[in-house]
Amino acid sequence: MATIKTLARAVSCALSLSLISSASAQLDWSQIDNESLLHFQNIVRMDSTDPPGRELEVAEYLVSVLRNEGIDVEVLALEDHRPNVIARIPGNGSKRPLLLMAHTDTVNVDPEKWVFPPFSAHRDGGWIYGRGTVDDKDNVTAALMTLLLIKRQGLELDRDVIFLAEAGEEGATRIGIEYIVNEHFDRIDAEHCIAEGGSVVRQGGQVHYVGVQTVEKLPRSIRLTARGVAGHGSVPLQNNPVAALSRAVAAAADWQPPVRLSDATSTYFSRMASVSSPEAAARYRAVLNPGSSQGQAALQWLKINEPRNAAVLFTGISPTMINAGYRVNVIPSEASATLDVRMLPEEDPDGFLDLLREVIDNPAVEVDFTSRNWRPGASTRLDTDAFRVIESVMQANYNATVIPTMSTGATDMAYLRARGIQCYGIGPAIDAEDGPLGFGAHSDQERIIESELYRFVRTHYEIVEQLAGAQ
Repeated sequence: MATIKTLARAVSCALSLSLISSASAQLDWSQIDNESLLHFQNIVRMDSTDPPGRELEVAEYLVSVLRNEGIDVEVLALEDHRPNVIARIPGNGSKRPLLLMAHTDTVNVDPEKWVFPPFSAHRDGGWIYGRGTVDDKDNVTAALMTLLLIKRQGLELDRDVIFLAEAGEEGATRIGIEYIVNEHFDRIDAEHCIAEGGSVVRQGGQVHYVGVQTVEKLPRSIRLTARGVAGHGSVPLQNNPVAALSRAVAAAADWQPPVRLSDATSTYFSRMASVSSPEAAARYRAVLNPGSSQGQAALQWLKINEPRNAAVLFTGISPTMINAGYRVNVIPSEASATLDVRMLPEEDPDGFLDLLREVIDNPAVEVDFTSRNWRPGASTRLDTDAFRVIESVMQANYNATVIPTMSTGATDMAYLRARGIQCYGIGPAIDAEDGPLGFGAHSDQERIIESELYRFVRTHYEIVEQLAGAQ
């Protein structure tokens, strides 16, 4: 840990004194950008891929930086090499705390597929490349810098500001958010939480809209199992399990589950209509009336052309794995398929399973939930001080409409929402073109726009300053 302490102290000491000369001094954002870059590159260069899972070096770095600034830090770990870091700057207690959360692990990599090494944090052409640059070491850096700036300014706070740098988000919530929520919830109990899950969407280099995640779909797994009589492949059988399974998978994939609108999705499509072309706006408004012929036509168009937008309207089913047979001339007695199911938060799981059984309509095919690390369901309100502040600051910094979004994927905010914390996902500006080109989160060329990292750090700080600063 000595090397990490030395690295962290060198970065902090070299820059902190030049940032602020007194508690009331104007922030020097050019210097803050320099420090943000150094912390960001140092953290990205640490391999914290999950699996196998080792967030220790990132945690030690954060602890060293925070303690060097005199910020209270606690390390909690279910497994020693996978610690969670909790830092707190106390307020006067007139309001309940604000939690900042980011995860220190990343998905794993295939180094041979990367043009720039995945842990190099290489700067090229205005981008910074590396695993975790947009998932989630951008949020780690923004939260870290926010705490440093609050402490250096001596900013008076109406509420405690807590930073949870959690382990295990990508594949081991047992040692991360579940451990903290189940065993140490008092350390992070807060009124509001700001974490990952949102993003500012750019198209053609221009900001199109700001997405703030307020709700997410819930991952479940369904297994289809077809059974029959094993036999010689030379004699076709009417009860062939592979054939029965194939029909069941096709029926599940082709099924259109019921469309359900929520406050978040209704607001999303209404606001998307306000920032879109007349043709797109008409489709977004049409899906707000899903029972109409125009709404059904719009949904079909979205499923083909904008599947991510369509996916927030109903519980989605994606067949992902099939297992059947062991040699070419043997009809197996069993075949199975796994469906990745992303449920709307208000969906009744057992009721959905019954509907799917009716759709498949084959007693020879069993339809059951299978084991999966699933998250509890809850959504976040829009009528809160937190959302109003986020909306105001985002509009000012990005000059764009702020739109509440539903994530089709999962985040650890689900565990906090289930405990009553109002959580909002934010993120930096990302080019909409990057994902399809292979530059997005979890891709082999993950990258962030360097200037947008700096703008995100500033935006993150200003949100916290307005939401937690003494009035």
